[in-house]
Amino acid sequence: MEISQLIGYILAVFTGITLGMLGSGGSILTVPILVYVMGIEPTLATAYSLFVIGTTSLVGGIHKAKQKLVDFNKVVLFGIPAVISVFITRKILVPRIPDIIFSTDSFTLSKSILIMIVFAIVMIFASVRMIKPLKERVVTDGENLNYYKIALLGITIGLISGFVGAGGGFLIVPTLLFFVKTPMKMAVGTSLFIVSSQSLIGFMGDIMSDQIIDWELLQRFTIASIIGIFIGSILSKKVEDEKLKTGFGWFVLSMGIYIIIKELFIS
Repeated sequence: MEISQLIGYILAVFTGITLGMLGSGGSILTVPILVYVMGIEPTLATAYSLFVIGTTSLVGGIHKAKQKLVDFNKVVLFGIPAVISVFITRKILVPRIPDIIFSTDSFTLSKSILIMIVFAIVMIFASVRMIKPLKERVVTDGENLNYYKIALLGITIGLISGFVGAGGGFLIVPTLLFFVKTPMKMAVGTSLFIVSSQSLIGFMGDIMSDQIIDWELLQRFTIASIIGIFIGSILSKKVEDEKLKTGFGWFVLSMGIYIIIKELFIS
């Protein structure tokens, strides 16, 4: 086993830890690890990320369900439009993007560069949400839920998640908090199931698009991530959520800026 792969598997444990503690953030690390540490081509890395995050989130979600911290009604309400959206994105939209989008004498925008730039922008947006204190707002029983708005949010998050290979938990958790009257701990558990369903079905779109998958590498990376999610679940009981979220947010911001600089200015 090459040293870069060993480092990648060690870092995969960290992605699981973030999922176990925050209910999100794992995919934000998975794609850069696969691309920059393990040398996986970006489009394929986004497919691998969907499988890793989907499987890891499912294990974490089952663990949360045993603690009665999953609202399955909301998994269905939010998850169905997100699942449909991410599947269409992976099966139809991503394969149709040309390898070279446009080219000049001094710059070529390839499909791989576009995916990483969009991913970096998503990372920066996510980091701002993590750094900014999140005041939990629970809708009162007298308020009506806007199901059309929830469905639209699910579709939008599915599009983003499908394109960049992210689970979308950093968007799903705030949505559950603010629009679907879900307490924070319940939002984390519910998010894990939504992330799992849309990620795994999105990965099915890649398989149907005839992607060549290195199953041995993918299985090892996933197992390492699953180990991490159990560690994260234990640590979540001992570490203050807000401090962890803020520190991780600054790390993600740095990673996002690094990716933009590397893809656009460093050959």
